[in-house]
Amino acid sequence: MYFPAMVKTIKRIIPAAVMLLSIVIMATAAAAPIAPNEIRVHYIDVGQGDAILIQSAQNAVLIDGGDAKAQQTLLDYLRSAGIKDLDYVIATHPHADHIGGLPKVIKQFVVRGVVMPDVAHTSATFEKLLSAIEKKGLRITVPKVGDTFAAGIIKFTVLAPGKKFKDTNNMSVVARMVHGETSFLFTGDAEDKSENEMLKSRQPLRSDVLKVGHHGSRTSTTDDFLDAVSPSAAVISCGKNNTYNHPNRETLVKLGRPERKITLFRTDKNGTVVISTDGRKVSPPAKREEQPNAMGDRQN
Repeated sequence: MYFPAMVKTIKRIIPAAVMLLSIVIMATAAAAPIAPNEIRVHYIDVGQGDAILIQSAQNAVLIDGGDAKAQQTLLDYLRSAGIKDLDYVIATHPHADHIGGLPKVIKQFVVRGVVMPDVAHTSATFEKLLSAIEKKGLRITVPKVGDTFAAGIIKFTVLAPGKKFKDTNNMSVVARMVHGETSFLFTGDAEDKSENEMLKSRQPLRSDVLKVGHHGSRTSTTDDFLDAVSPSAAVISCGKNNTYNHPNRETLVKLGRPERKITLFRTDKNGTVVISTDGRKVSPPAKREEQPNAMGDRQN
């Protein structure tokens, strides 16, 4: 028999215990030893934003840093993964949900290189990022299509932006990582115009894993682009119950077509998603959610 006061205490303790257990499990998974030829890609759950850690036994690259509200989540995750140095920090474009956590990352970790597109923003968040870069004495590399970057066995080729777009999302740095026979495509918030430009350039787009553009918005992931990439797995990074209603229903339907055979992961449903490759095969985590194909926004 429980007394009312005891019931209230239990109700407070159980959620806290579940949260603590989740943090412990996440940290344990992040810090598990990495094999010499393994690359581990962490699609970090930072709510409505993007933050992707690419990690080998000796090197690490961070693509985007989520919103400033989630910066502590990002910093804690990087430390739980054993990160002390970052060979590159790639800011795909200067929107707050992609760069908000980067000033603190640059301040608190050893960073050897910063990659950003040739596009500015008037926000205080962008100014903080530039200030952090300047204080560390780092140079910004503005990538061109075809440029390659390497951090040990982590190797990228830049696929976009191939031209100057008015829309900041389409100025996103898009990079394709190839490791042995496997490949990953990181798209930032690139939308249909950038996707069409990549298709016209006839660059290799085929990738085993696609980071779905712009949080699954309807302005990204055209059928032609999706068919060219032809991924076996896709990841949407978005916040639970976000005000943009990402991901869009049309995008989910495209990704969920049976003939495409895409396994979909969402950070709002699955939390942080970690996918590894040994250069021969890609090993996604066990599926924890039924793939949604009729949910999401009709407008964004």
